[in-house]
Amino acid sequence: MLFLTRMLMKSTFFHSPTILIITDRTDLDDQLSKQFVASKKYIGDETVVSIDSREKLRQELQGRASGGVYMTTIQKFTEDLELLTDRANVICISDEAHRSQINLDQKVKVTAEGVERSYGFAKYLHDSLPNATYVGFTGTPVDGTIEVFGPVVDAYTMTEAVKDGITVNLVYDGRAARVTLDQAKVREIEDYYDRCAVEGANEHQIEESQKAVAHIDAIIGDPDRLHAVAEDFINHYETRVAEGATVAGKAMFVCSNRKIAYAFYQIIVGMRPEWAEKKVCPDGVQLTEKEKKELKPIEKIKLIMTRNKDDEPELYEMLGTKDDRKEFDRQFKNVKSNFKIAIVVDMWLTGFDVPALDTIYIDKPIQQHSLIQTISRVNRVYTGKDKGLIVDYIGIKKNMNLALKKYTNFESDEFEGVEQSITIVKDQLDVLAQMFHNFNSTDYFNGSPKEQLACLNRAVEYVQLTEDLETRFMAAVKRMKQAFNLCSSSEAISDKEKDYLHFYCAVRSILFKLTKGDAPDISQMNARVRELLEGAIQSDGIEELFETGKHISVDIFSDEYLDKINAIQLPNTKIKVLQRLLSQAIDEYKKVNRIMGMEFSDRLKRVVDEYNNRRRDEAFANEVLDDVAEQLAKLLEELKKEKDSFKGMGIDYEEKAFYDILKAVAKKYEFEYPDDKMIELSKRIKIIVDDKAKYTDWSTRDDIKANLQVDLILLLDEFDYPP
Repeated sequence: MLFLTRMLMKSTFFHSPTILIITDRTDLDDQLSKQFVASKKYIGDETVVSIDSREKLRQELQGRASGGVYMTTIQKFTEDLELLTDRANVICISDEAHRSQINLDQKVKVTAEGVERSYGFAKYLHDSLPNATYVGFTGTPVDGTIEVFGPVVDAYTMTEAVKDGITVNLVYDGRAARVTLDQAKVREIEDYYDRCAVEGANEHQIEESQKAVAHIDAIIGDPDRLHAVAEDFINHYETRVAEGATVAGKAMFVCSNRKIAYAFYQIIVGMRPEWAEKKVCPDGVQLTEKEKKELKPIEKIKLIMTRNKDDEPELYEMLGTKDDRKEFDRQFKNVKSNFKIAIVVDMWLTGFDVPALDTIYIDKPIQQHSLIQTISRVNRVYTGKDKGLIVDYIGIKKNMNLALKKYTNFESDEFEGVEQSITIVKDQLDVLAQMFHNFNSTDYFNGSPKEQLACLNRAVEYVQLTEDLETRFMAAVKRMKQAFNLCSSSEAISDKEKDYLHFYCAVRSILFKLTKGDAPDISQMNARVRELLEGAIQSDGIEELFETGKHISVDIFSDEYLDKINAIQLPNTKIKVLQRLLSQAIDEYKKVNRIMGMEFSDRLKRVVDEYNNRRRDEAFANEVLDDVAEQLAKLLEELKKEKDSFKGMGIDYEEKAFYDILKAVAKKYEFEYPDDKMIELSKRIKIIVDDKAKYTDWSTRDDIKANLQVDLILLLDEFDYPP
């Protein structure tokens, strides 16, 4: 909508129209208002205003011939019936154009008092702005959308969004059979869906189905069933968290109505009272000073609904004010907040984006157009999140597949099921078992803690025997873990298979850290393997290498640290360590001395290329390891000497960098220049550069750079340094 608004404002055809952005919920209005007000420059109009009443909108439009962007809710148009403007250069852009934005028809209700006639919000909007152009945005157009807004102008589908990397794919896990105690009740729910799956269902039809809804709610809200759902949910959620299958532990549970949601919340808290305790963040989470100020103590699980005057006091107090709900919103979006599980009915099911949210549990009959909106809560992109998981306790699969066909260009007949993930896990375990057929992993599964650590390190060495083996291993484990994240609670994967899975994941994580400096999947392992992994890292005496991020804070050139590296007995691991240390040290050196830094970078590349080329042939692999390790160790030693070489020259570290530049130029253009004069010239160059660098913005100021260039030319001439 923001992009369209910009295009319309800059269009010569429309001549700066007045644009109204209309939603039907205050939270959506707040979200869009913040976005649009912060984008005035991008839109191209300084008048971007959030409207809190119809009267304020009338005042804004009076006397205005063009321009202006206004955000408001459709409900405000019912505050009176007067004309707002009859201008034709007004464009109304409606969000969620499948709901209250399309109810133009008159509704007639016969009561004992007589006949009551009423209209929907859209009728009052169109009467207030009779000559406006109406544009609708929706992910799920119903018949009324087309009737009010006209034919579809452009469509961007779920499939396209996944291919473009805008969203992630979704996986379905059906668990209704586990929690619905009476199969006859399951069939009643299915029959209800069949009756309600009427395309373009309007408000009259929805009202007609109220009795059916009440009957279904009685089935869903049965106390025995709710206890079964709660037990399964807790087991499923805790297993995913324990297995590291969720990126941040964020989950949303959708209940059928307020009464059921509150009952479900009470059952959950009864089973896990610690979830209702307020904490700033989960135990073990490290917070920055800024995060300590931003986060507030909050429960792990919360019920998210608006207050109702008929609510019992405890519920009324728990739901909080509008400002409280804004804070709940902010906390749920923060991955480090203690707030992990949101129980909802209608709120947060549309227009609420939490990228880290990767699991939604559905225990509510939801119609097709609303269903797509609901499941889309878990398709947002987030680091470490490969797919979103839909856990179904009500039996929505058939309806979901129908919705996919109707509202998207989904390429398969139905959603990917968790069964496919189970198959992938088992297939990759077989592949990995074949890779490790020559490796004895007995110590990892049956040995002492020390033997387990040694086995892990040997396994890391084993997969580095050839480049091909290492590449295939890393790819297979990654695919297996991605699939396991979606089916970690499945009973189809045995404990023995899980043990092997975590063994392979631990090996991959150590190897990943050796090469990349960080392993984003280390947190996505169970606690036992995580402890083993940390032990395996520390057992080599080079734990500083594995700090989060790439920077190593210790002095890697100290004799003590070099002795640690030389003590590593596993040759491939030693090479990876040396390669990473050199890469970082050279990058740091380049910042001060680019000439020599580039030279060392080229030398490192040649050694690594030689290692990789010769490692492709397994027959020669072992022969080159010691040679390559020796070359890398020698290169590290030479880099250490080069960094300290300035000490014997009577110049400092930075002056040596200028000296190397002067020497490189002399070598390139093949002229002789006395070494003592080059050293003195380097000192003088540093004085000039330091003088200019005292201005914080010197590198962006052309006048200072011009002065620097002139001073350097004069200095070079003074020292008879050839141009």
